[in-house]
Amino acid sequence: MPSSVRETTAEDPAPPAAPPRAPAPASVRRTKLLALPEVRWAGAATLAFLLALPLHLAGLSAWWWAPLYAVAYAAGGWEPALEGLRALRERTLDVDLLMIVAALGAAAIGQVMDGALLIVIFATSGALEALATARTEDSVRGLLDLAPETATRVTGDGRSTEEVPAAELRVGDEILVRPGERIGADGEVVDGAGEVDQATITGESLPVPKALGDEVFAGTVNGPAGALRVRVQRDPSDTVLARIVTLVEEASRTKAPTQLFIEKVEQRYAVAVVVATLAVFGIPLAFGADLTSALLRAMTFMIVASPCAVVLATMPPLLSAIANAGRHGVLVKSAVAMERLGQIDTVAYDKTGTLTEGTPRVVSVTPEDGYDERELLTLAAVVEHRSEHPIARSVTEAARERDLRLPEAYDFTSTPGRGVAATVDGRKVEVGAPARLLPDAPAPKADGTTTVLVLVDGAPAGRLALADRPRPDAAAAVADLARLTGTPPVLLTGDGPGAAANVASAVGIEDVRAGLLPHEKAAAVKELAGPDGACRKVLVIGDGVNDAPALAAAHTGVAMGRAGSDLALETADAVVVRDELAAVPRAVRLSRRARRLVTQNLVIAGTCIAILTVWDLVGHLPLPLGVAGHEGSTILVALNGLRLLREKAW
Repeated sequence: MPSSVRETTAEDPAPPAAPPRAPAPASVRRTKLLALPEVRWAGAATLAFLLALPLHLAGLSAWWWAPLYAVAYAAGGWEPALEGLRALRERTLDVDLLMIVAALGAAAIGQVMDGALLIVIFATSGALEALATARTEDSVRGLLDLAPETATRVTGDGRSTEEVPAAELRVGDEILVRPGERIGADGEVVDGAGEVDQATITGESLPVPKALGDEVFAGTVNGPAGALRVRVQRDPSDTVLARIVTLVEEASRTKAPTQLFIEKVEQRYAVAVVVATLAVFGIPLAFGADLTSALLRAMTFMIVASPCAVVLATMPPLLSAIANAGRHGVLVKSAVAMERLGQIDTVAYDKTGTLTEGTPRVVSVTPEDGYDERELLTLAAVVEHRSEHPIARSVTEAARERDLRLPEAYDFTSTPGRGVAATVDGRKVEVGAPARLLPDAPAPKADGTTTVLVLVDGAPAGRLALADRPRPDAAAAVADLARLTGTPPVLLTGDGPGAAANVASAVGIEDVRAGLLPHEKAAAVKELAGPDGACRKVLVIGDGVNDAPALAAAHTGVAMGRAGSDLALETADAVVVRDELAAVPRAVRLSRRARRLVTQNLVIAGTCIAILTVWDLVGHLPLPLGVAGHEGSTILVALNGLRLLREKAW
């Protein structure tokens, strides 16, 4: 018999001889910032501009600052100019080419600094867009790394195995999945029993028992005890994990053309300005005006009609809102995302890790006659203390919170799919699933909780119920967003109907869709949005790999940042860094305020442009006055947008 060991408490660590843990997902391979040519060119243009600006303002000779401005023009302008020329070949005219022409026109009449500033703004915007695209591609590659590169295939005689690339597996092959390994293919269990952590696919907070005939998914993790023999049922290119990658890529491409409001009219505006500038130059010239005065008037017209103030009418409110939200723990990734956030009219939530804390907790202890709650929890905790199962950690944590003293346990055993057992004070104590420990016992109520049965010398001593608890601020946040949108919220989860119904009831959601795989979540979002997204603008809030297709398919996606998967964080338009759901409705309100300020600024900018252009056409607008009016309106709308930086704007 083992020697006696001191009495332990729930705080004591488990013995070092623990079962092997599941391997951590491969880290995402991120594209380096300077690996993107757009970032390098934008950086060079910005650096040259920042070096030239103080030399110019200090009144030094143009020999000092003109070459630096030239570098800024060349580095930041060559790519937009090339894209604009390509667009011309396709008989279209975009605002990029217009801005390049305006910048060159400004330089031609001596406003070199204004032109360089336009170039830097456009180059920086292009660099940020390229970086966002690269980050999403990085995360998709990281998702592919969840699937193991190799698998252990059972050979024809069924007695030996061989290591093969997972991509070479074919339907009908059988693979051996050892404890702690990732499953290499979608398939069906044909031998063995265990518990599989499939949170990446379904979002379930607890490992799922697997036995003969059960389905398993590639990329999920077999538990620390029990080997599985799996028959492959899907080609590696058609696994649930591979379909997640495809869905994210397709949805991202669909959302890529999304633009700010002002960009939606850029084609017509650009054509109008070019035609008007040519007319302002050509008509007076045709009636005998001298070349210099006609060119000066045309360049003045292009300067005052250029969309600088319009661009700044849009960006400062949105960027100020982004900065304010960032100070309060909400990272909005772009001005487009901030604008879209205020447009949402329907909200769909994930359950595990979004509305809930993501870890199960003991919610009730029900002892049988002859036992009390403290004794029952003590017996369960002392046996579970040596296990690394999530339920075991939850039971041990419940004992620690109640400051229970745990006696020593001997002869510890763990049986996959059944539970754990040990000898405590001379009695055999078993803790596990009721259906496995007592097959003839009444089935637990389908109330969304996980029930754990405790046997002492083969007789029931009581039951523990565990559940994933809602976040403290979940109900208030759900109600607040429902008031903002005016439509009832929806719960989309891969968890079972019972657990989903419990959480939905606690937070005030009536429309519950449970048991959804990732592609089914994305399909539900598209159904809510209606044909071509014309009916509703859906906001999806989630945190896991299984939420990524829905986040990508939504009008706007928000990820919970603290425990969110890399793919969810990169796919989402915004990230709640501190996991405070209450911050989401605040961010929506902030976005709507920013959109109102954008409208105000567009009115101001449009009025100024109209007055200056009419003045130049009807009368004679002096170039200095035109530049002053143009720059003044630009400064005015910029300052108006910066109002959202104030604390009370949140």
